[in-house]
Amino acid sequence: MATIDRIESFADELTAIRRDIHAHPEIGFEEHRTSGIVADKLAAWGVEVHRGVGGTGVVGVLKGKSDGTRRIGLRADMDALPMDENTNLPWRSTVPGRFHGCGHDGHTTMLLGAARYLAETRDFAGTAVFIFQPAEEGLGGARAMLADGLFERFPCDEIYGLHNSPDLEPNQVTIFPGPSMAGADFFDITIHGYGSHGAMPDRAKDPVVIAIALGQALQTIVSRNVNPLQSVVLSITQIHAGSAYNVIPGEARLAGTVRAFSDDVRKLVRERMRAIAAGIAAAFDVEIEVDIRDLFSVLVNHEEHADAVAAVAREVVGADKVSTATLPKMGSEDFADMLQAVPGAYFWIGHEGKVPLHNPGYVLDDGILPVGASLYSRIVETRLPLGKS
Repeated sequence: MATIDRIESFADELTAIRRDIHAHPEIGFEEHRTSGIVADKLAAWGVEVHRGVGGTGVVGVLKGKSDGTRRIGLRADMDALPMDENTNLPWRSTVPGRFHGCGHDGHTTMLLGAARYLAETRDFAGTAVFIFQPAEEGLGGARAMLADGLFERFPCDEIYGLHNSPDLEPNQVTIFPGPSMAGADFFDITIHGYGSHGAMPDRAKDPVVIAIALGQALQTIVSRNVNPLQSVVLSITQIHAGSAYNVIPGEARLAGTVRAFSDDVRKLVRERMRAIAAGIAAAFDVEIEVDIRDLFSVLVNHEEHADAVAAVAREVVGADKVSTATLPKMGSEDFADMLQAVPGAYFWIGHEGKVPLHNPGYVLDDGILPVGASLYSRIVETRLPLGKS
C-alpha cells in the first residue's frame, strides 16, 4: 500500500481531530462546533475559507503551484445521527441522543487531511475546492448548498466523495460507473377512521384493521406493478395507533421508505401508493392522507471519473484491493444531487470492524484516515497535473 508519507506523518493529529469531533457530535444543520473546527483548520493551513454555505456548510478554495483553469471538488459530510452510542470508548459521544454512527466524523477528517497536505505541497495545476456538507442524513444538506449557489460561487469541473464501509475488507476500495446508490422517498400515511369501545367494533371505522389491509396491499406494488427486472424496495417501518386495550382508536399512521434505481420506477410507485390508498379509503369509507417526499436522488457515477478513482486507488491501496464490479447499494446518499450538477464519482473504503453503520455499537477504524486523505489528495494531483492547464 502506498499512502502518502507526508499524510502518514501527521496521522496521529488526524486521529485526534476525528476523536474530538466524535465526542461532540452534531446533527444536521446544527454542526456549528464541527464547522468551526473545519474552518479554523483550513484557515490555519492557508486555505481560503467560506462559512455558512447552505446553513452550516464550509467551503475551502486552494490554488495549486500553477494557476490552471480546471477545478476539482472534494466533498465530505459532517453530521451525526440522532441516536445513542453504545461503545464505551474513551472518545465516545458526550451528547445524549447524538452519535457519529455513520462515520461522517471520519469523512470530515479525511478531507481535512487532504486539505492540509495539498496546502503544504500544492503539487497541482488549477484549483481544489473542499466542500464540507451539513445534514446528509435525510435533511437535504446537499440541496441546501446547491440552493445557496454552491457551484455558481465555487465552480467545479468534476467532484468526488467517499464513504467508509465496515462491510468491506480493510483498505478495500469499491467504485463502479452508473447507478450506484438508490434514490429514496420517505412517506407518511394517515388513516382518519372513527373510534369506539373495543367491545363494539360495529360502531367504529377501525383504522387499525384498515392499516393492516393497506400495508399488505402496498406490498403488491413491488410484486405486481414493477417490472421484475427493476430493483425496488417498499418498507413500512412505522405503525402507530391506539393507546388502550379496550379502545378502538380514531386514527392510525404508517410511515416508511421507498428505494429504487430509476426515477420512472419511483414515479410509478408513488402513483400506485396514492391509488391504492384512495381505493382502500373508498372501500372502508374513511379518509386517508398520503404524504410522499423525494429526499434522495439516484446516485449515478460518471464512467470517466469512476475509472479515474479506480486508477488512483490502485496506486494507493494496491490493485488487489480495488473492485469495480460490485453491486449497487440500496442505501441512499445526497451527494447524488451534486453529481447531477457536476460530473464525478463516489466510492467506498473498507476498514476493520464488522458492526454495521447506524448501529449503536459501530466503531470507525482510525487507520483509514490517512488512506482516505491520500485518495482525495491523489485524485487532485492526478486530475490536475502540473504542466497542464
